[in-house]
Parts: sequence; C-alpha cells; structure tokens
Amino acid sequence: MTPPSNPSIDQPPGVEPEGERIKCLLVDDLEENLLALSALLKRDNLELITARSGPQALELLLVHDVALALIDVQMPEMDGFELAELMRGSERTRHIPLIFVTASGRDEQRMFRGYESGAVDYLYKPIEPRILINKAEVFFQLYRQKQQLARELHIRTETLRFNEMFVATLGHDLRSPLAAIVNYAELLDKLHDTEPAHKAARRIIASGTRMSRMIDDLLDLARARLAGGIPLTREKADLGEIAGRVLDERFGAVPERAVRIERHGDLTGYWDGSRLGQAIANLVGNAQQHGAENGEIIVALDGGNRDHVNFRVANAGQIPPELLAHIFDPFRRGSREAGPADGLGLGLYIVQQIVAAHRGKIEVQSDAGRTAFSVRLPR
Repeated sequence: MTPPSNPSIDQPPGVEPEGERIKCLLVDDLEENLLALSALLKRDNLELITARSGPQALELLLVHDVALALIDVQMPEMDGFELAELMRGSERTRHIPLIFVTASGRDEQRMFRGYESGAVDYLYKPIEPRILINKAEVFFQLYRQKQQLARELHIRTETLRFNEMFVATLGHDLRSPLAAIVNYAELLDKLHDTEPAHKAARRIIASGTRMSRMIDDLLDLARARLAGGIPLTREKADLGEIAGRVLDERFGAVPERAVRIERHGDLTGYWDGSRLGQAIANLVGNAQQHGAENGEIIVALDGGNRDHVNFRVANAGQIPPELLAHIFDPFRRGSREAGPADGLGLGLYIVQQIVAAHRGKIEVQSDAGRTAFSVRLPR
C-alpha cells in the first residue's frame, strides 16, 4: 500500500510567513507628518506604508495586510472618519486596529465620533513619542500572536486532513487482502470435513467480517470528515422492510438477546436504504453490547406523520451521565469494558452522520434504567 503524499503546507491566506516584517499604514495629507511618524516608528521588523489620502489608503489596503493604521482626522476629499467607516464596511479591513491622530483641540463630540467609527485610540498632536511607540507596539505584538495562532491552526488542519486521507487510503487498500483471507477461509470450510478445520475456518470468517466492518467505519469517518458528510444515494424505500432485513441478517442468530420490531403507518420515503440499514444495525448492535444483558431490544417504527418517519431503538440499561453528553463523539465507547469483539467506537458517530445527511435529527434519552435513541427522518 502506498500512502498519499503529504500535501505541502502553504501559508494560510492573509497570514504573513514567519519571520516576515509586519506592516503599519500611515495616512496623512501632509508629507512632513508622514515623515515624522515614520521616523518615530521605524524599526527592522516593521514595514511602513504611507498614503496621502483616504482613497489612496483604500487602494493600498487591497494588496497589503496591516497590523495597525494611524489615520489623520482632518484630510481633504475624505476625512479620517469617512475612511474608518469604509474600512469597517469591508470584510478584509474591518478588524484592523485604527488610531486617530488630530491636531485640533480636544472635542469630546469628535472623539466619540472617532470611537463610534471604529477607532481603538485617539491621539492629539504634538504626539508624545513614547506614548505612540508603546501603544503601537501593543497592537504589533497582538498581530504577531494572531498570525502565529493562524499558522498553527493551518498546520494542524492540514495535518489532520493528511491523516484522514491516509486512513481512507489504508482502509481502501486493506479491503482486497481481507476479502482474500475470508474467501480462502470459506473454501477451507467447504473442502475439509474435520471439526478442527471447520472451527478454524469459522473463526477466521468471523474475525474477517468484524475487521471488514471496522474498515467500513474508518472509511465512513474519512468520508464524513473530508467530504463534509456521508454521501447518499436516494431512492424510494420502505423503512420497515429495511429494518426487518437488517435484523434478520445481522441479529437473527443471537436468540439470547431478543430484538422485537414494531411497525406502524406508512414507512416509505426517499432515502439511502443501505445507509439507514447501517444506522439501525449500529444502534441495535450498540444496545446489545452496552445494554443490560438478556434484556429485550425494541425497534419501533412510526409512519403516522405525512412529512417524516420516526424510529426508536430502546433497551434496558442506562448510560452514565458523564458519557451522555459525548455519546456521539467518534472513538467513544460505552460504559462496559471493551473486549476483543468491540469495534472502534465509531458506530454512534456514523449513525449521527447518516441521520444528518438525511437532514434528520437524532436524540438519546437515558433514565430510570432505560435507554432510547430516537430518530426523526424527513420523507
């Protein structure tokens, strides 16, 4: 088996490569003011971008991601307040911190207008250099931390995607040798008449079948993660027939754990019958594995509503409260200790994904010694 090649982990959009200089935008209609601000803020790890007007600043913001913008309030054509409002109206620039700089006297009304337009601070000329440098450094540091978090999230997301692609490839490639093992075991069972040979063949077939289901679960997990949900092939189907067939095939040979099916009303709809059969099998299998021993399992199908069908799988036994909130999480197991015949803990997660793909809803209730999984399935 050849695993998928590891995709190159590029920089996420809008995130500067690690070690690159961050950028600060200075906007003032007077060249001498821009020179003075540039001299105060200049440092090796900072790139200063200057604009002489609001429209020029907007053009620069289309191609540059900046950590901070220092904007003069009084400018011709477009003043600082108007520029700030336009920046706040764009998804690309609405989160940029803005500091207004003004030479006018202290006017509370203008200051309030500045904060309302999105400013984080308001500085008056002549500017105290240490105040400007310290305030700017706070926002530069916050920007660096934000960029670092974005890089780490991107790397982890890509790593997770690669791992899921690997699991999908592994599961797909394991199917062929596993099918060969099961086929040879069935042939061994037919060709040899001795009881030891029959016993060994049956064990190999049972183990191979269990492994096949685990592989199917892994593939469904990968599909749900990578494709945004489990894909469906819809056609007209009868849920009563689906449930009856699944219970006969999968659970008819376990008489000590009785499974009773109840049908009511019209149980037809446009669904993926194979997936719904898988969901019912997983719920009943979960009840058998984690429910009270020797207790009856009830599968109740109700088609009394014209818009949807309800089905419920109930059994004796109660789920501990600490597990109930995470019951549909992948790789979670029930309260009973896992044994060699257990799966991967994906059964209920896959049920939830199948129901979600059908735009349905699943709920679990566990109290008074009874547990029931209830599904509402739009027709």
